[in-house]
Amino acid sequence: MIVPDEALPIFQALAPTFTRPTFQRFALLMGAALLCTGRRTVANLLRVAAPLAAGHRTTYQRVFSSASWSAMHLACGLCRLVVALLPPDQPMLLAGDDTVDGHPGKRVYGKARHRDPVRSSHGSTAWRYGHKWVVLAVLVRFPFATRPWALPVLVALYRSEEDNRARRRPHRTPAQIMCQLLRVMRLWFPDRRLVFVGDAGYGTHEVARFCHRHRLGVTMVSKLHPDANLFAPPPPYRGQGRPRVKGAALPKPREAVARARRLRRRTVSWYGGGTRRVGLRSGVGHWYKSGCGLVPVRWVFVRDRDGTHRDEYFFTTDVTLDPVTIVETYTARWNLETTFQEMRALLGLETTRGWCRKTVLRMAPWLFGLYTAVALLYRTLPESKREGGVDWPGKAGVTFSDALMTVRRWLWREWVFPQVGVGRVLQKLPEPVQDLLLYGLAPAA
Repeated sequence: MIVPDEALPIFQALAPTFTRPTFQRFALLMGAALLCTGRRTVANLLRVAAPLAAGHRTTYQRVFSSASWSAMHLACGLCRLVVALLPPDQPMLLAGDDTVDGHPGKRVYGKARHRDPVRSSHGSTAWRYGHKWVVLAVLVRFPFATRPWALPVLVALYRSEEDNRARRRPHRTPAQIMCQLLRVMRLWFPDRRLVFVGDAGYGTHEVARFCHRHRLGVTMVSKLHPDANLFAPPPPYRGQGRPRVKGAALPKPREAVARARRLRRRTVSWYGGGTRRVGLRSGVGHWYKSGCGLVPVRWVFVRDRDGTHRDEYFFTTDVTLDPVTIVETYTARWNLETTFQEMRALLGLETTRGWCRKTVLRMAPWLFGLYTAVALLYRTLPESKREGGVDWPGKAGVTFSDALMTVRRWLWREWVFPQVGVGRVLQKLPEPVQDLLLYGLAPAA
């Protein structure tokens, strides 16, 4: 199989996970999934790469259903490629969240009823049957983009409480699963400092306590309840009676904000890559939960001075962080929501149809990894090959749809056509005809 030079680093990082025959089929399915514009089923991928797919189609289906390879080893190889792009002297910014992947079928492994956060509101709840994936992504700022890109590196399946009860397994919440993913990142990169950003679902005392235990390597930034119980540290033990676990009660964040005469005015980075004028109020205390001890936190109240965003309370387990840094770190989390939307629109996240255990646990995380692979491939391409993006007045940077279109054109020109023997024929065509052909084969969406 002809592999373009720009793709060799990615192939070399992923190849040790597989045997040679399995990797050849895996690489073919990977390229076909990038070129495909419909459902990401194995049958549809083989239709796209039919001239290149040697052997029976069941051998490609067994890559996900029964082949012996570790998804964790695959994620480790991909994650090391992503981390290599980050400055070694700066913290690694991680964003975590969960998303629901709708999946029809009666015998689908791990399927359950989940609340759909996209279609739900404060007044009504929308439910979907399928899988809930807990995703941990690395935020990477590329020179060609105006905002950081959230590149997924670790994905885990959340099992419902009813499902765990039927399997007689202990139930794990999404927050507990996220702690496991953070522990894996600490094992892979013990010399890097991690800054984890999660929404209110992960801003729990349990996750904060985990980050405080690993405070030399992990810092947490998330939302805080305005009536959180804050206390002073316990006084020194005097040798009589039980040692105290907390000190005097401190004003709750809502009470401290109500007593404040004025807010500090600042301009901070905001959702979507812009800036916003805000008013800030900050404080320090120890967050207490009965039976779980104290966690030192710095909380920040944010009021949008333009009046278009509701008031928010954030916190961090690193009490030395500046309030402006806390707000800007949390607003960068929104890039993961953009990743979820682009996964559905461009990479067919909800179109897989596998139902057995291994296929379910491999295919959706594989699609998340394809998102990261597209970003890495686009970065390695020279400027002369970064063609095919969509421009309009006011557009300043490259979006993921531009990167995917460019990678598709590059794959058709340097991977598919040379292997089917029409590479030289394409070069003889006039340039407008080549563009017309490639735009038809590699649409933006």
